[in-house]
Amino acid sequence: MLRCFRLASMGLGGTYPNPLVGCVIVHNDEIIGEGFHQRAGEAHAEAVAIESVKDKDLLRESTLYVNLEPCAHLGKTPPCSDLIIEHGIPRLVICNTDPFHAVNGKGIEQLTTAGIAVTTGLLEEEGTRLNRRFFTVQKKQRPYIILKWAQTADGNMDKERAPHEQGSFVISGEPAQWLMHRWRSEEHAIMVGTRTAVVDNPRLNVRHVSGRDPIRFVVDRENELPDSLHLFQGDEPAIRLLSVDAAGWVQEMHAMGIHSIMVEGGAATLKSFIDADLWDEARIIQSAQWIGHGLRAPQLNSWPNNQTSVGNDTIFTHYRE
Repeated sequence: MLRCFRLASMGLGGTYPNPLVGCVIVHNDEIIGEGFHQRAGEAHAEAVAIESVKDKDLLRESTLYVNLEPCAHLGKTPPCSDLIIEHGIPRLVICNTDPFHAVNGKGIEQLTTAGIAVTTGLLEEEGTRLNRRFFTVQKKQRPYIILKWAQTADGNMDKERAPHEQGSFVISGEPAQWLMHRWRSEEHAIMVGTRTAVVDNPRLNVRHVSGRDPIRFVVDRENELPDSLHLFQGDEPAIRLLSVDAAGWVQEMHAMGIHSIMVEGGAATLKSFIDADLWDEARIIQSAQWIGHGLRAPQLNSWPNNQTSVGNDTIFTHYRE
């Protein structure tokens, strides 16, 4: 199952709105096939794994491991449960059941009715963490929300500015900046507030790593941000959010089918999510520099789950339980 997780995570950023799924097929304690779901509309992990098995006759004596319940409905691809039954695979081990209404136990029911031995719940907590974006959408009817900001060692996320002063204030080092671009490539969407759009004039795309650009959103309650901003350049300009608070922004994005959001600032926008108790994860990049007075970073009333070092910066990660 751990191998299923590793395979599934290789699809992060490319499967939206689908979940992350990996599949491993074992015969006599030897892996004979494996695969993962890469993009929505393409083959599911079970189909990829079955196709990778050279001797299909071995499938009738094998165990299929998959981190999410096989689908039992016809979507953009045929039902995986039908494929498993067709190849006579006698045993399945599943990590998580699928809360999506078109599946939600139907795949397991179809497989067991066909005489297949099904075991569920293996490493269930780890599987839930892997697919936390998908499960949040299905169970809470909203996107998974990640708050992200960089701050100095003395808790500031911007320097003191003169009136109308623009331009980004760089806090984190180059290794952390590259990591931030990888994070962007993994999420469905990214958003900033009005002040950040004007002062920093960010692009919010993926430039330093390979991967897809997230869908860009910007708070623009009065619909008055100039089209000359970087956010509105390119083939897919940023989408303006017209609601007045975090709950409204989340509702707008959920209506558009967004599964995860990385909120990159600024301070007022981040605070709006914190005050509304609307966040699932926070990633804070802290540098070693001190600037004395400046724009204070938001505060969280929780301890970080873990911390890591990237170059000269420290990254604190908080998960809401």
